[in-house]
Amino acid sequence: MGRGNYLPRVADRLLASALEASGAVLIEGPKWCGKTSTGEHRAASAVFLQDPDRAESYLRAADTKPSLLLEGPVPRLIDEWQTAPVLWDAVRFAVDRRAATGQFILTGSAVPRDGAVLHTGTGRIARLMLRPMSLYESQESSGAVSLRDLFAGLDDVSALSQLSVEGLAFALARGGWPATVRGTRPEVALRRVFDYVDAVVELDVSRVDGVTRNAARVRALLRSLARHTSTQASLRTIMADLEVNDSTISDKTIAAYLDALRRIFVVEDLPAWNPALRSRTPLRTAATRHFVDPSIAVAALRASPEALLADFATFGLLFESLCVRDLRVYGQGLDGEVFHYRDKTGLEADAVIQLKDGRWGAIEVKMGMKETDVAARHLLALRDRVDTERLRPPSFLAVLTATEVGYRRPDGVLVVPIGCLGP
Repeated sequence: MGRGNYLPRVADRLLASALEASGAVLIEGPKWCGKTSTGEHRAASAVFLQDPDRAESYLRAADTKPSLLLEGPVPRLIDEWQTAPVLWDAVRFAVDRRAATGQFILTGSAVPRDGAVLHTGTGRIARLMLRPMSLYESQESSGAVSLRDLFAGLDDVSALSQLSVEGLAFALARGGWPATVRGTRPEVALRRVFDYVDAVVELDVSRVDGVTRNAARVRALLRSLARHTSTQASLRTIMADLEVNDSTISDKTIAAYLDALRRIFVVEDLPAWNPALRSRTPLRTAATRHFVDPSIAVAALRASPEALLADFATFGLLFESLCVRDLRVYGQGLDGEVFHYRDKTGLEADAVIQLKDGRWGAIEVKMGMKETDVAARHLLALRDRVDTERLRPPSFLAVLTATEVGYRRPDGVLVVPIGCLGP
């Protein structure tokens, strides 16, 4: 029952695989990232709990006999299930009774409050995180350099990116939101991201658990997080930003607001990598601050593509966040996770992708060519610091850039334009 203008997603194959293995699959992620379209593209029937014409009757059915909403050709899509949390346990029970895979697809843009469901769904309901679209999915990256091929040992990354710096600034500010990627005038697309952030501030962050939150504080917090994107800014640093205009705010309040933003999938920090090292070098364990899409940071700062081009320091931090978003999308397709590395000597890597089979690759993100020498030295130093008797050597070392040309350096480090990278 999918729509004709659907743009394929990396998650499509993951959803098909999960449905083969599990009775139900939960697609979770931020609002507006395409969960419904992705689920509908695979589903045979659907119930949309937020359909204004039917929502009241659906909720009454959920209260009296939730199994009624589960009847229909399978896989059956239950969109925004958290609107009626009882459906989670109903799905789990139906999966047990039917003893068959591929029965239900649930979508959810918020983690329900604690205690809303009786059972975790373990063994019955698989989870699939859907993020905003990568540049490859929005058809702005050629995908000539495949992350899968890099892990397979590809060292010929000769490729040319057609994505200009100006185009990259626009793609970053517009974000990977399906509704802005196709068929929308540029100024309208940018305006809609601002509207998205306004909705987060005014509505979503309070609706997630029914706790009313101060909109001015939420907006100030988003601005602070935007300024500290791609850094390991501490809670104390964030609090100092907010105290300038709000001296009564507490660290507990900020932590609670951050938790609410995570529960609606707006904030997605990058955890630290903890490899086996040859020496006793202490590691820094603080996460790197990121939004699920860098356009949220641009909108929170009330910035524009032109403003990014005039401020390359900010552009560089947000470009790193865009690269992390894309690496997460591509890495997920390989059953991999993305981390960052930093130790107390100052050695760092912006992203480390580790697959479940133990393979890993390290990446530095740099806007221009002048910085690639330093980035390559960092990556080679990290390779030498890892204990390869306990952890296999890296599958690749790469510098992701905003430039046009991809190539292999004499030292073996790969230089890959983000406009050429794909799954």
